Amino acid sequence: MSARILVAEDDEKQSRLIRIYLEREGNAVQVVADGRAALERARSSKPDLIVLDVMLPLVDGLDVCRILRTESDVPILLLTARTTEEDMLLGLDLGADDYLTKPYSPRELTARVRALLRRSRKTAGAAEPAVLRVGGVEVDTARFEVRVAGRPVTLTAKEFAILEALAREPGRVFTRAQIIERVFGFDRDVQERTVDAHVMNLRRKLEADPGSPRLLETVYGRGYRLDDGPGSASS
Repeated sequence: MSARILVAEDDEKQSRLIRIYLEREGNAVQVVADGRAALERARSSKPDLIVLDVMLPLVDGLDVCRILRTESDVPILLLTARTTEEDMLLGLDLGADDYLTKPYSPRELTARVRALLRRSRKTAGAAEPAVLRVGGVEVDTARFEVRVAGRPVTLTAKEFAILEALAREPGRVFTRAQIIERVFGFDRDVQERTVDAHVMNLRRKLEADPGSPRLLETVYGRGYRLDDGPGSASS
């Protein structure tokens, strides 16, 4: 589920890193380097989310946040080197939806962006489907059930979570790191081979021939995807 994201950050190295990580998620990213440009671009391009540095030239990020909040309910993620509780509360009081202090992990930033976008879309009434259908695979997220060609399949919680993540965006290639982030959170002890082991077990349960998978495919050098060939849909 791609989004249009505006990044307002005057540190060129930081803005380039943010752009790279957000574009890897499939988002369309625009970057500006001062607060005045942030206001102008936000008004003209109507982004789905804004990543806003507090220490911006011309107009600082807190003023940008305050002004935009009177005009729009666009989700705003503030970035700052200030770490005091007063600074955090001020940003939130001015209308920011979330707050991330520097230095931060780019993976955490992308996870927070995803969470804000999900929350925004649910508020707007864009409810996620309860049953995901991809080819012959059905993932019932409400009942915690999986069927392949109508046949029920029993999965562990982690197997189900991996399959659900892939089924929500069929055809998209997920790296192992992205799967770890979505399924295991920020557990630093999880290794990429743990993902491989879960995928092997999923194939044993889902595939007619686990040695030649047709549903849960490996994209060499990248990661895994759930095939979205003819007949796939979601409801």
